[in-house]
Amino acid sequence: MRSNPEHSTGPNERPGNLLSLALLASIVGAISGFLGAIFRLALAHADHVRGALIAWAHSQNLIGFLFVIAACAGGTALAAWLVRRFSPLASGSGIPQVDAVLEGEVQRASFRLIPVKFFGGLLSIGSGLALGREGPSVQMGASTAHLVGEAFKRTWPDCRVLVAAGAGAGLATAFNAPIAGALFVLEELVRKFELRIAMVALGASSSAILVSRLFLGDAPDFHVQALAYPSNKMKILFFILGAFAGVAGVAYNHAILSAIAATGRLQRWPVELRAAVIGGAVGMLAWFAPELVGGGDSITQRALLGEGTLALLPLVFLIRFGLGAVSYATETPGGLFAPMLVLGAQLGLLFGILCRSAFTGLNIQPEAFAVVGMAAFFCGVVRAPLTGIVLVTEMTANVTMLLPMLGACFAAMLVPTLLQNPPIYDSLRERDPSSTA
Repeated sequence: MRSNPEHSTGPNERPGNLLSLALLASIVGAISGFLGAIFRLALAHADHVRGALIAWAHSQNLIGFLFVIAACAGGTALAAWLVRRFSPLASGSGIPQVDAVLEGEVQRASFRLIPVKFFGGLLSIGSGLALGREGPSVQMGASTAHLVGEAFKRTWPDCRVLVAAGAGAGLATAFNAPIAGALFVLEELVRKFELRIAMVALGASSSAILVSRLFLGDAPDFHVQALAYPSNKMKILFFILGAFAGVAGVAYNHAILSAIAATGRLQRWPVELRAAVIGGAVGMLAWFAPELVGGGDSITQRALLGEGTLALLPLVFLIRFGLGAVSYATETPGGLFAPMLVLGAQLGLLFGILCRSAFTGLNIQPEAFAVVGMAAFFCGVVRAPLTGIVLVTEMTANVTMLLPMLGACFAAMLVPTLLQNPPIYDSLRERDPSSTA
């Protein structure tokens, strides 16, 4: 666990200072919840528009095909231009950048990061890139918190607490998961338990959810049918699933870093051109399989309902695996969490169907493995088990799989650790956080 004495707070924290931080956290959370909710609604509208345009384009034959490619390429290129021209720190997921800001490694971003992250993320994800909404929401929340802290003339230690809490509020809004948002702050961003940060993070996440649910409603993000508690004989299967998820997580980390390195070797090409080429390729995929592009929530939902066959699941997994890595290499705003949840659900469902065929006497529900697979693959990539388990639990409103998730996440973290593969955000932070991270 990281610990920096310069950032620590002594036991004699003044009640007045703590109360003012709590009040500011509520303001930060409310603003983050509003921004995150509007961003989610805008993305939903963008997905609808993209689907309608593709449906119309199919009636135009070759012209329609070229139109879809050009639209996706143009939207991705415009997102890359916004980042390069106005706010390089808005590139990628934003989580490595927030982490670097908290550690004092890079300067805090200016206000213009927020609109760049919002509209850049809308353009890139709306164009079909396999990126997550949580990246922009996290960084917008962190930037909002810093602006609020400066407006109220808080010291950097206080601003640092608010920035971490704002990031957690952004994650909470992105997935309608307030507890996971607060845990994310402690487990991934500051990597230690500090009472002051915990209280402020909980305050920001709770106020963010209160505001966001005014726009989004209070239903969980995914619907899962009733799942039976697994028998003791079945529990070993969840450990095995976790081990497979750990191996897949290592492969995904390598794929992301390799894609970034590959585009980095094309430095003679403008970043907009590189993004346009990838966006155009995504447009081609969208023409033939529009349901496979974008953030992927619909793919995850189908997996959680047990919809899938042994013939198609491996193909869908491989396509999304490659699409996620290549999409992240465009240097446009967008996160990794949502694409990871897609892959985890697909991997878990495939494993569950295979187990049902092999062990006919165990009454296996493949969709239960899809739920566990989401948390396990997340842990294989990020190595944040508490965040992963609570995130999936809140998103599915299902507690039946808590114990299987615990065992699967243990195995999913053990395998990459034995293989000496670092978590993805540690690897991204080693790169220039103002560019490819």
